[in-house]
Amino acid sequence: MPEAVLCGTKSVAQVVSIVDDLIASDTGSHLLTRLTDDQIAAFEPDVAARLDIDDLSRTAFLDGSLDARPGHVAVVAAGTSDASVAAEAVRTLEFSGVTSNLIVDVGVAGLWRLEARLPEIRDADIVIAVAGMDAALVSVLGGLVGAPIVAVPTSVGYGVATGGTTALHSALASCAQGVSVVNIDNGFGAACAAIRIVNLSCRSR
Repeated sequence: MPEAVLCGTKSVAQVVSIVDDLIASDTGSHLLTRLTDDQIAAFEPDVAARLDIDDLSRTAFLDGSLDARPGHVAVVAAGTSDASVAAEAVRTLEFSGVTSNLIVDVGVAGLWRLEARLPEIRDADIVIAVAGMDAALVSVLGGLVGAPIVAVPTSVGYGVATGGTTALHSALASCAQGVSVVNIDNGFGAACAAIRIVNLSCRSR
């Protein structure tokens, strides 16, 4: 499993110190998640040069990524507003050496867009479904795709959907059998669940 540093809940000084310690330890590649602009700006130029930073997902790879491993994951996001959470999942998979493809804007408000991408989605070993509002995409995919599905409810929404609780409850109450659900906006956790499934599949071979 990837070792990651959750940066968003730490001070700028703490993150800078942790990254300096990781570099000094020379223990290989590391993943940073939920980076803030202030934290990114605080890195010294020589440290920043060793970081592969992605603004959308707020992640960074320190000294590259891990070795490639088998498996292909489709990360399917209902709307463009869910893209940052989906990107966190994609980047976590990329860091861990797992191939993935990102499919965005295929929510239930435009089912014809989802239908057009179904062959691509069905070709994946694992599907991560990222959706806010009522997270209806989770149940729809659960009825159409036979691969393991990991649902990520997002905080995208307004009114009763504010904060993602409605999406979480909807995903948990899905009529589609066997769907796994992670916490709200937890793209990293969904990717890690997919990696665990990939690891099991590799071991069985």
